[in-house]
Amino acid sequence: MVSTAYDLRAGGVTPPPSLATIRREMTGRDALLDAFDRLFQAAATKLQLTVTPEERAEAKAQFAERFAAMLDLTGQFETPALPPEVLSEMEAQISRISPVELAGVLAAIPLAQQGHEMLRSVAFQHAQQKMLEHLAMQADTRYGGN
Repeated sequence: MVSTAYDLRAGGVTPPPSLATIRREMTGRDALLDAFDRLFQAAATKLQLTVTPEERAEAKAQFAERFAAMLDLTGQFETPALPPEVLSEMEAQISRISPVELAGVLAAIPLAQQGHEMLRSVAFQHAQQKMLEHLAMQADTRYGGN
């Protein structure tokens, strides 16, 4: 898709060449997966890893599996790619991470997953409680209760 900026103050309808930009529309899912590729390369470089194309594809598949809910949701709308400045800042953050910070991130991953499961369980229990309260209120009014 070509996105064009027009200088309407000059009264022209033809865009000046300096204002014409090419903007590729994609799904949010595609934008995130493209960003993953670039950030994975930055991380591999930081860790001084040599990664085969198969390993890169496996890492991307694991990312897609781990974040399937988010990717499914973002796959429902179109968006431009993440701005290069944003990706550059993310790459810079990766390059600045210390070994101690990296160890903390690695330790947090399984805990975040466990915490997510705990929150899901709490939300489910809360929903069950609300449903029981709702049913109890119906029983009280229908059959001559309180």
